[in-house]
This record gives sequence, structure tokens and C-alpha cells, in this order.
Amino acid sequence: MATIDLGRIKFKWQGAYNNATAYVVDDVVESGGNSYVCIAATTGNTPPNATYWELMAQKGVDADLFSISGTVQGDIYYNNGSAIARLAPGTSGQALITNGASANPSWGTISSGNYSVHAFDKYSYNVGVNSTGQVDYVDIAGGNYVSFTPTSTSDVIVFSHGNCVNYSGTQGVDVYLNRGTSTTLGSGDTKLNYSGTHANYINALSDFYIVITKTFQMPCTGLSVGTTYYVEQAGAVHTSATTVSFNSQGSNATGEQHRNWVSLVHYKSN
Repeated sequence: MATIDLGRIKFKWQGAYNNATAYVVDDVVESGGNSYVCIAATTGNTPPNATYWELMAQKGVDADLFSISGTVQGDIYYNNGSAIARLAPGTSGQALITNGASANPSWGTISSGNYSVHAFDKYSYNVGVNSTGQVDYVDIAGGNYVSFTPTSTSDVIVFSHGNCVNYSGTQGVDVYLNRGTSTTLGSGDTKLNYSGTHANYINALSDFYIVITKTFQMPCTGLSVGTTYYVEQAGAVHTSATTVSFNSQGSNATGEQHRNWVSLVHYKSN
């Protein structure tokens, strides 16, 4: 009986293309990520030579993250328009920034103007302190203080403080901020916004209540970067005729900060 050669009835996978291998019709190889089927016997004719090879399957976008070299913790992967690409980690404090639909993302610093809020501190003290005698320092803080540590001599500290005071007769008073480098503050430390003992003066009144409030902006020029500074509210008295009551309790007063309070906002130079 005669033998009839039907040829191959299915494709035969031959793996990666080898220039030294003799290929026959219906052999299938991989080359450059694509698959090709042999359409004419050949040796040494590399795909995609159209005389011997026909494209069978084309490689798509390589989304295998493990094939991207140099991967480290913190990497971000994105579509760069033609492939999956790696964005290496930025530096501490940076944010991921989009550069629009037709551009790649990047790391950058978010601008917040010349200054940004770095820290906040406050205290309140609601115990009365009496003083008699002319003096430019009365301890009315009860050991309380706020603190800040400059990151630059261009930093700015904004203070707000207030005190409820009761006095009578012919008398003058003031409250101000007192700054030092120790938590134990006293008369020898730096007076920041001292207006003098005549700042709030009355003449022959029998009973006088006043709420003294001040806001003070202090540049850190001349201060030491990295050094912590402590600030308290202090009092001053002009005459010795009568007693001055600092941190005085007013009628129906409520809330945390109704006698003696200090707060600060530390603005860091960007």
C-alpha cells in the first residue's frame, strides 16, 4: 500500500530561535518577545524575515515589575506611555506630583510660601497672684511656660498672651513676656514686649478691673538654632500705694483661658 505524507498536522514549538537550527514549516519560535511560525524551511534567517517567518503573536507592554532592574522599597511604578517604568523613592518630606496627562509623575516639595507652621504651644494659669511695691518683675506664671526651638534664624514666633488684673488707687501695671534658656525663669531674663509700669495707669479709682492682651511677633534673628527657649508671662507694678491682683477671677468667667494665658505659633522659614 502506498504511503501518503500529509505533512505536519499541528504546530511544533521549538523554543527560542537558534541561528544554527534547521527549521521546517510549522515550527514555532520565540524571538524578541514575539512568536513566529516557519512558512519555508530555513537555517540562519532570523525572524522577522517575512520569506521564512510569519508573525504569530506579538509581545505586549512588559508589565512584569520583577524584570525592572534596581527595585527597592518605596519604588512606584507607572505607565510612561509605552511601558511600565520605575520611579525611585524621593527624599524625606517630598510629595508625589502629577505633571499632567501627557507627562510622567515626579517627586517634589509642596510650596507653602515663605513660611509654614512648625509648632504650637500654650499654657493657662488660674491662680491669683498679689503684688505690692514698685517692681518690674512679678512672677505670675506659677512655673508655667511655652517653649520653641529655632530651626533657622529666619524663623518667626508669634505670641498671644493676656491677663486679668484688678487694682485701685493711683497705680500702674503691665504684663509682658519673659524669655530665657532655662525652665526656671526670673527677673534676670530677657523682657520681650515690656511696655513699662505706666502702660496701664489709673489715678485715684477705688476699684478697677482690666483684661490686658498683647500679640507679639518675634523674629529668631540672633537666637541659636537648635537651642530651646522658654517663655513665661510676667507682671510689673508702678507704685506701692495699693495691692495689684494679677490672674484675677472675674465674675462669671468661664473657659480655660480666663485669667492668665500664653500661646505661641512657631513659623518655620521654608
